[in-house]
Amino acid sequence: MGRLKVNTREGDLSDVGYDFLCENKPNSRRNKKLLVEQIRKLRKIGDLPPVYPNGWFALAESPDIKVSQVKYVAALGEHFAIFRTKDGDINVLDAYCPHLGANMAIGGIVHGNCLECPFHGWKFSGDDGKCVDIPYTSSKVPPSAKVRKWLSKEVNNFIFIWYHAENEEPAWHIQHIPEIQSGKWWYRGRNEFIINSHIQEIPENGADVAHLNAIHAPSLLGGYDIRNYNKKWLGFCKHRWSAKWAACQEPDSRHIGVMKLLHEMYLFNKFTVITMDVTATQIGPSYVELLIKTTFGPMMVLQTVTPIEPMLQRVIHRVYSPPLLSPYATLLLYGETVMVARDVMVWNHKEYIRRPLLVKEDQTIQLHRRWYNQFYSENSPKFSFQKDNMEW
Repeated sequence: MGRLKVNTREGDLSDVGYDFLCENKPNSRRNKKLLVEQIRKLRKIGDLPPVYPNGWFALAESPDIKVSQVKYVAALGEHFAIFRTKDGDINVLDAYCPHLGANMAIGGIVHGNCLECPFHGWKFSGDDGKCVDIPYTSSKVPPSAKVRKWLSKEVNNFIFIWYHAENEEPAWHIQHIPEIQSGKWWYRGRNEFIINSHIQEIPENGADVAHLNAIHAPSLLGGYDIRNYNKKWLGFCKHRWSAKWAACQEPDSRHIGVMKLLHEMYLFNKFTVITMDVTATQIGPSYVELLIKTTFGPMMVLQTVTPIEPMLQRVIHRVYSPPLLSPYATLLLYGETVMVARDVMVWNHKEYIRRPLLVKEDQTIQLHRRWYNQFYSENSPKFSFQKDNMEW
């Protein structure tokens, strides 16, 4: 079935969908990353939309940044220094010091609400990014001594920043989920995937209703490898899916799309053993809240998609449930991981087709693309293929 990372803090591009590269090749597993790099270079990319849409993006999970700790994150074509003050507040600054270019997130020291560069000790305020102290000079700090301060928000155990190609202020915000904020629902685990695709491919999956009963119908016991997961011996257990997707029409909610999904697992084509009613709320270009209602009670899965680079996405799912549903939530996390991995195997190899050949049952795909287009603007970065830079 391959190696999947459930309830871990790791991800690897070569985990999902590349096992065929090593089949019948002695010692090839030692060189798997090299083989993946080669196939990435050969892959047909397609006519891509802009690579970084406008919106809120998760740079880290709250447990990643402890009090007085700083972390470096590269995403969205930018370089961030994320640090938590002694009061517990999060600040996000550009990582590189304007003095001589040191990365302040690598060895930088948090002093109160300031981040100190490890190279020469310049201190930058987390409030506005201005340099407030140069320890070895008696001169006044130059007004130009500053770094960019990014608008950030810590919500639902993620640390988000607002990214906009035109530097516009946020038109909407991600809201706290009361059950998570109050501790009524407990954190039950996570998974993480590093995916070789354009960011739009991932949320578009929610509007692609037809794929559900094609790729996700076979039993979980078949694993994620779509080449052999539909074996006859697995036919005793299948999944049935029905779904609808629509964009919200209210003026203040046009950044929201909603998928209603009914999932049933049944045995021998007649006995239904599990039913789940799912509402997947896409909020902006990169964040989804999945409310899952089961016979035993509700659970929540949060999904974030963060562009590490134009064709490389970090996707994280965090699962929450009431305490009594903890065993069921653990099973849900396993099943969700396998099902997502089936999609990942497709995403890692597919071409983006700007004008796809569709039938009438595929109309929600075009509706989703028109809806998603609102997150691009005139200066949204475009993809420029540089073969030598595709190494990782």
